[in-house]
Amino acid sequence: MQDRIFSIAHYADAGVLYLLIFLSFVSLYIIAERYWTLGKVARVSAAQRDKLEVALAEGKMAEIHDLPLDENSLEQRILSRAFEHMKKNGSRGLEETFSTFVQFEQPKLERSLTFLATVGSNAPYIGLFGTVLGIMKSFHDLANASSAGQQTVMAGISAALIATAAGLLVAIPSILAYNYFQKQVKAILSGIESFKEAALAYAKMKGL
Repeated sequence: MQDRIFSIAHYADAGVLYLLIFLSFVSLYIIAERYWTLGKVARVSAAQRDKLEVALAEGKMAEIHDLPLDENSLEQRILSRAFEHMKKNGSRGLEETFSTFVQFEQPKLERSLTFLATVGSNAPYIGLFGTVLGIMKSFHDLANASSAGQQTVMAGISAALIATAAGLLVAIPSILAYNYFQKQVKAILSGIESFKEAALAYAKMKGL
């Protein structure tokens, strides 16, 4: 049984390293894609919030439906739905309209972020597993080779530690990117919340 375990360990430590390399490429692809896609949405959203802030500061609540928003922005889309809803139903169900919109859009904004969080949390353990397998192989080889000495063991252990370093190298960018993108998503959703409050205030002002 032990011989079988050591025979598996002989190849599994290299397999762990290849797995980490694969995860690193996937993570880098997701980070690049989210940085481009989510960053664009976040920049547009920030610009729309600035326009709303200016309108509120100038006391132009009555003109909120004429705000020059980007037609492709989330804020413009939900605000258009909100005004259509108010024309038909007044303010009744307006909050639910915003909540439903957020429920549809939030998974799109958070797409693939769970993968980054999972990789960031577990890559160090995968690397540690590879290191343990490498150390097992080194001591097993030492026991079976009469000519092996301290240098051989040290070389094996140092090679095994590469897996731990690789795990950290994969995990750190993934978790940093996850936190950064979550902050962007939170800011975007906060902007939609601001427009919801503005729409509710507009409906109340108009007696809808």
